[in-house]
Amino acid sequence: MKRVERAVGAVVGSAVGDALGAPFEFGLEGAFSARFPRPHAGGEMCGGGGWEPGEATDDTQMAVLVAESLLRHGRLDLPDVFARFQRWAASDPKDIGLQTEDVLTNGMPWDRAAAVHFQVNQRAAGNGSLMRASTSAVHFARDGRSATMDAARRIAALTHGDRAAWEGTAVFHELIRVTLADTDPLQALPEILSLVHPDHRPRYATVLAPDWHPDRATEFNGAVWPCLGSAAWALRTTTSFEDAVRAAVDLGGDTDTVAAVTGGLAGAYYGLDAIPARWTAPLHVPLPGFDGRVLRLPELTDLATRLAG
Repeated sequence: MKRVERAVGAVVGSAVGDALGAPFEFGLEGAFSARFPRPHAGGEMCGGGGWEPGEATDDTQMAVLVAESLLRHGRLDLPDVFARFQRWAASDPKDIGLQTEDVLTNGMPWDRAAAVHFQVNQRAAGNGSLMRASTSAVHFARDGRSATMDAARRIAALTHGDRAAWEGTAVFHELIRVTLADTDPLQALPEILSLVHPDHRPRYATVLAPDWHPDRATEFNGAVWPCLGSAAWALRTTTSFEDAVRAAVDLGGDTDTVAAVTGGLAGAYYGLDAIPARWTAPLHVPLPGFDGRVLRLPELTDLATRLAG
């Protein structure tokens, strides 16, 4: 499979997972299969909970903002990414994480806002930096392991002061990088884990172990490590993009983000052609604060292709 097909699969797959999971957010385990018991039957992009069918949430919206900054500047310009986030947050998006909103609106400069939030609250290990990482993972994959993991940590730190969030985002970046290089990401996990900061390595080693199951999570999957662990589990225990994302949404809880992360990994693994057309056809990504723009499959495909460079 061509590298660009995997790259587009990662970006589009993450957006599809996001939109598919959004109506089931904070729902019960198994709610998706209860509503859609027959795989491949159609109708799953149902909308609900304030979301239109196929509408992507803040997960994908922020990923697009990161992508457009990278493409505009040709490099990682952290003040510009933060400014784009602030412009978006000020436009009253349908959904925005409480922590992310506080960081983007607390009046502190880009290089202090998340750190100050963490100093005050002592909790900042949500999955809000992981959820938006598909586009940056594709862009930095070409620069090698060290560069992609470093970029992941720096982008994560814009909104999350807890290093746990940085490390989870870095692991995701590296999983995408090795997948784009035709390496099995699950086989690469032991080596990737050796690169995680020692203070956080045991926690990630637990949730990324071959025998781990989301039922064993000790925290809600809105936290970064069980979210990433659940995505790896969904990829490991299924044999198609569709089944992986279905499994992710069926976990309940923070369904849009768990499915977005799963969709990014599975999209890179299986490629764009494995993503059902009935899911990509209604897919759309509004960008609040950016002149009413809405990205659909052609725009997302172009974005990912340019990111893959």
